[in-house]
Amino acid sequence: MPKITFIQHNGTEKTVEGLPGMSVMETAVKNMVPGIDADCGGACACATCHVYIEPEWVEKAGARNPMEEDMLDFAFDVRENSRLSCQIKVSDALDGLRVKVPDKQF
Repeated sequence: MPKITFIQHNGTEKTVEGLPGMSVMETAVKNMVPGIDADCGGACACATCHVYIEPEWVEKAGARNPMEEDMLDFAFDVRENSRLSCQIKVSDALDGLRVKVPDKQF
């Protein structure tokens, strides 16, 4: 199973296993990763699963879709590597993915 590492704003890391086909957000919630609130349950209707993709993983994680772009307007401290984790599907190609969890979610 692909491993995903979530890095908290204080540097604490938590590596978990994800199931291909699940979203990165679902993987975080299932493994009780702090800071991923997922208020809308993965419907891309909020920005409480906002993460920063580590630079070496940006291309592999894929591009933002238009709905995700709109929802990121509601996120705190959006950057070039910002993504909504509900919009990233876990796959074998993402084994080793590293994402940073923001200091806060709205």
